[in-house]
Order: sequence, then structure tokens, then C-alpha cells
Amino acid sequence: MHEMRQIPLWSLPVAPRGADSGIRHNLSRVQYRLGNVSNTLRKSNYRVASKNMFHREDGDFLDEVLTEAARRFTWNNTTSRYMSRHCGRNPSPRQSYPHGRATPAPGCYTDGIHSSTVEIVEMPKPVIVVHYHELWLKGGNRRFFLSKLHMALKRALEGLPIERILRPGDRLLIEFGEGASVEEAVARIERVFGVAFYAVARVVPRGGENDLATLGRAAWEEVRGEKFSSFAVRAKRSDKSFPHPTTEIDASVGQYLVDRLRAEGRGARVKLNDPELTCRVEIPPGPSLLVYARKIPGAGGLPPNTAGRMTCLLSGGFDSAVAAHKMMKRGAHLSFVHFWGGGARPGESSVHVARHLVRQLVPWQFSAKLYLVPFEPVQREIVASAPEEFRILLYRRMMLRIAERIARSGRSLGLITGDSLGQVASQTLRNMAAVGDAIRMPLYRPLAGDDKLEIMSAAQKIGTYGISAEPFHDCCPIFLPRNPALHASSEDLERAESAMDVEALIRQGIETAATERYRYTAGRVEKVESFKSATA
Repeated sequence: MHEMRQIPLWSLPVAPRGADSGIRHNLSRVQYRLGNVSNTLRKSNYRVASKNMFHREDGDFLDEVLTEAARRFTWNNTTSRYMSRHCGRNPSPRQSYPHGRATPAPGCYTDGIHSSTVEIVEMPKPVIVVHYHELWLKGGNRRFFLSKLHMALKRALEGLPIERILRPGDRLLIEFGEGASVEEAVARIERVFGVAFYAVARVVPRGGENDLATLGRAAWEEVRGEKFSSFAVRAKRSDKSFPHPTTEIDASVGQYLVDRLRAEGRGARVKLNDPELTCRVEIPPGPSLLVYARKIPGAGGLPPNTAGRMTCLLSGGFDSAVAAHKMMKRGAHLSFVHFWGGGARPGESSVHVARHLVRQLVPWQFSAKLYLVPFEPVQREIVASAPEEFRILLYRRMMLRIAERIARSGRSLGLITGDSLGQVASQTLRNMAAVGDAIRMPLYRPLAGDDKLEIMSAAQKIGTYGISAEPFHDCCPIFLPRNPALHASSEDLERAESAMDVEALIRQGIETAATERYRYTAGRVEKVESFKSATA
């Protein structure tokens, strides 16, 4: 005799192809789905197979469950009404079900149910409710963006025990398994783009004598430690088999909170428009109800890898890292090109700073390439051939040309720089236009309208401020001109470059570059590989 197994009736699969037509017809009446789709069993009265059918552990086990369950399900309008009104309760003598047997609520786990007993298994496992940002604006493309957000959450939470991610309505529910660290999960979701806010929900077992009273008690435990003068209750019922409508849930839970607040002498009042605190109640498919009031702000923006590939020129300073983060927030997947010069020890070269910045940024998009280009030999050629006042601008034009070649090899759709209008001499409006004319690929400057204080504040928020503040040797100030040009034109710079072999300098930069790959997995960043080809 094999050990008896518990089967969640609300998660039974649909009948396999080739099954008897009667079986398929009966099972199609049960409105449930597996995985990330609602597992709902509603408007139905059914009889449960005897416990002898749960003794088999062999390959025919599932087929027997399906066949026996389908054979024993009975349907009619009267029992459907009874099911929706009284699910999870033993019927009174005047409200007895057909066949003299109590009907378990959707979501109850049953272990050989007898004629009058139903075992309700609580689910104390943590659940996080995720509300997405602007994806509801996407119309016909919403499915694509939601699938990307779903994938991003799975990758961000890799290594943590996740049972499933549901998508009822305009939010996602992440159900964790035993032993999951809620603190770790919260910290990881914080860096997932596309999330407006999220919350750790209080899990309430479903199917008791009075679900509304249970929800009221859970809501009070959720809000009692919060300070607020006005509140509202908002319920969402994605499982329509729950017998109470959302208006009844709102009113019942709200009244319970008002009574408890008055009992403690607190003057908070109900305010449906713009309350200081909103207590939310979720009725998802399954054996649990969810209550939460503490919202954690998300990263916002669009889910990772929804806009295409781009390449960012990463200097090591504050600006370029913030520019990269802004474009990642809009769904771009970035590769990074860093031009370096000087020594190899910390404080002499900028390579260690570039690596730290990439490690800090990778968790937002899960993977990245870093191209390290030794630029000092190219600079020496420019110094030897070009007028002094144009040196910085010619450096930047050559950087853009090399980065463009690397970007095209990686199928990027544009380049990104951290230029801020008027911040330094090379970033006047005319100089930026003259530098940008060196390439044909689109050039994006997301910080053009930001001042230095705004940029540094953003760097502190994303965690790159301390890295960029480390001492390092930047390649641009090498051979710095005493009086740099403020209003150069493209023609001026082209004439200055006429004495140089521009194509040879581009090849030199690409051939001497090194490539490093980074990946974010199981909550940590690791360097996957490094090699000597910039176009690999």
C-alpha cells in the first residue's frame, strides 16, 4: 500500500487529448487553469472520488484521478447556486446538497474526503503582490510587456523557492515556497524595472466560518501599527467563486477597522478619495486570501530588454552611469565601452572603476558586455597631428567612431553618452553637434537637460556615487589644451583630422580592445568570461 497523497482539487489539469468525450465534456465545465493562469473552480457542485483512488503512485495515477473525478462530477443549476453561496461550509439540514455530502470549497486540499468532513489546509507561505507601472498603456502590445516583466521577476528571484507567479487582472502574485527569505525577495524586486510598487501580503486561510470577519482581523493587524488620519479599503476579486462581492468586502472590512480604531481612541476616518492609507484585499484563485497595506515603491519604467540593444560610452564618472541607468529604465539592453589610459593599479587606471560600475548596473538588466579600449596610443597620434584647441573634441569623435564599430558588431541601435549641456567646454551645443557628426548611428544624450546636482543625486539613488567618487586616472585630461574651443564646427574638426589616418586609428582601438561578460544570477553578479576581441 502506497502512502496517501493530497491532491489540490483546484489545480487538477484538463483532460488529455484522446480521452472519452464524456470526460472531456464534464471537465470543460470546471473553470480552472494551471500555472500562471487562474486556477478557479466555480459555479459547480461535485462529488469527490473515494480515497481508494489516491493510493496509486504509478504512471496511471493521474489518468485514474481524471477519469474517476469526471465520472463522479454532477451538475445542475440548483447545486451551482448552492456551491457559490455556501462553499466551504457544512450545509444546514434545509440546505443539504445532493447525495447527502458536504462540498469542499475551491482550493481545499482533500485526502480521501468522507461523507461529511472537509480538511482545509492553510497556506502560510509568503506572497508578494506586484503592481506594474505604465504597461496598462500598451494596448495590443501589453501581452509582450507583461511577459517580459514576468520573465524579469523570475530571473531576479532565481535561487529562491518560488511556487508560481499568477497574473490576475492588473497585478502579479508571486507565491513562494517553504523557507523563502522575504527580505531577500524584496531587495531583489527593488531592482526590477516595470514595477510601480509591490507589497508583502498577509496570507489569510480561506473557507472558514466567516471569511469577512477573518479578513477584518487580518486587515487590523496589517494597519494597527501605521500612522494615518484617513483610510480606505479596496478589494479585488479575481476568483468570482468567492461568495462576497467587492462592495460587501470593502464595507465589512472598513467597518471592522472603524470599530477597532474607535475602541483604541484613534480618530482616523474613512476617506474614499485620496486616503492617507489604503488597505487592499486580494481574492486570488486558490485556498488563501491576501491583505496588505504597506506599499514598497518599485523601480518604475519598462521591463528589461523590451526596447532593443544600445551601447553606452562609460567614462567612470558620475554622468555616464546615470545616463546608462536612465536608458535601461526605458527597456534598453546596454553594452558598455570604456576608454582607459594610465597605469594598471587602483588610483592610476580607470579600469577598476568601470568594472565596478558595470557590476552595479548589471542587476537591472541581468547581463552585459564591457569593452575595454586602451586609448592613450590614439591620443598621442591626435596630439602629434591636430591643433591644440581641438584635442578634446577630436578625442571624443574618435571614441564615438570606435564605439560605433563595436556597437554595430553587437547589433546595437544607438550610442549613449553622459553629456550634459554646458557642463564643460566640450559640451556646448555647437561642440556636441560637431562631435556627433562623426558617426551615422543615432546618438542619445539622456542627461542633456540635467545639472550636476541632479546627476549626483541620481547616482546616489542607484548606488554608483561611491564608485565614481573613487580616485582614478581619466584618459580625457591627458594633454589637456589650455584654451579649448567652445564653438567648433564639423568642418573645423574635419580639417583638423585631415592630417591623420582616421581608419587606421579606429582599427588600432578595436584590435587592442578586451571584452568582458557579466551576468546576474541567483542574487549575485559574476564575470562569465573575458577575451581579447572587441567584436566577439
